Amino acid sequence: MRSAALYQYSLEMDSMVILRNQRLQQREGFFVELKDGDRQGWGEIAPLPEFSAETLEQAQAAAQQWLQAWIAGDNSVSGDAAFDNLPPSVAFGLSAACMELNGGLSNEGEYRVAPLCSGDPDDLVVTLNQQEGEKVAKIKVGMYEAVRDGMVANMFIDAIPDIRLRLDANRQWTPLKAQQFAKYVRPENRGGIAFLEEPCQTPADSLAFAAETGIAIAWDETLRDEGFELKAEPGLAAIVIKPTLIGSIARCQALVAQAHDLGLTAVISSSLESSLGLNQLARLAKSLTPEVIPGLDTMQLFRQQVTPTWPGCELPVVAEHQLVWQG
Repeated sequence: MRSAALYQYSLEMDSMVILRNQRLQQREGFFVELKDGDRQGWGEIAPLPEFSAETLEQAQAAAQQWLQAWIAGDNSVSGDAAFDNLPPSVAFGLSAACMELNGGLSNEGEYRVAPLCSGDPDDLVVTLNQQEGEKVAKIKVGMYEAVRDGMVANMFIDAIPDIRLRLDANRQWTPLKAQQFAKYVRPENRGGIAFLEEPCQTPADSLAFAAETGIAIAWDETLRDEGFELKAEPGLAAIVIKPTLIGSIARCQALVAQAHDLGLTAVISSSLESSLGLNQLARLAKSLTPEVIPGLDTMQLFRQQVTPTWPGCELPVVAEHQLVWQG
């Protein structure tokens, strides 16, 4: 006997969280619960404002339609193509719930994180120096002057010589701005940059930047460009996979396998999911990219969490969520 439910959540964010052109004060989304006999699976459907094409309302409508078909045992929502025609956030949440229902999601998670520099860089240097093992950190660039970004990168690499910096420009730079950034990263420090995500507004300009500067790049938004095909390119080191923006777990698995075949690093990364979705991403990273630290250091941007909680996180827990659909 199958049943399902959809719950809407709203969590307070830190006042400093800005997504492109808007300040994000509340993170909203849905939790989906699947039941089949004594088995149960959960997933999170949370379109990311400014990045997802689908709205919250469109995601809810698509999820409810799929859930009705799933409860009825409709063959159109089974098999490899079950999530192909769904918006990405819906495809990810429903595929995660199905995988958990069927015992396919790893019980172990990769809870090592690449700390996100969201405040004083000196504080992050202290944190990294206290860590054992591989030292990886992520810095958002492109929000301030390129000169400042280059100086901050130098500071981290000088302070922690074995650091592997992941920088993310979100396509904010013109080729000139990107060159200004590179100018202020000393040549001997450029090897400390593991990769720079999407430095320029077009993939061609980003590849030209990598060729001219020797700074490796990574694809993020480019993975979602219409007609894009992943291939090895000079200067391309990695792809950053954000399942909420990419789609189903099967789609993410295929991208990881393709990247590995091409000799590229694949990084599982967050799209500001709640602690429920973030835990599932950690479990996914453990099974798909076990040697790579995922990009999941986003609970620091929240003021609340849900169950299951994020390991070591002491944020207050919101336990009740609005039931918006049941079948």
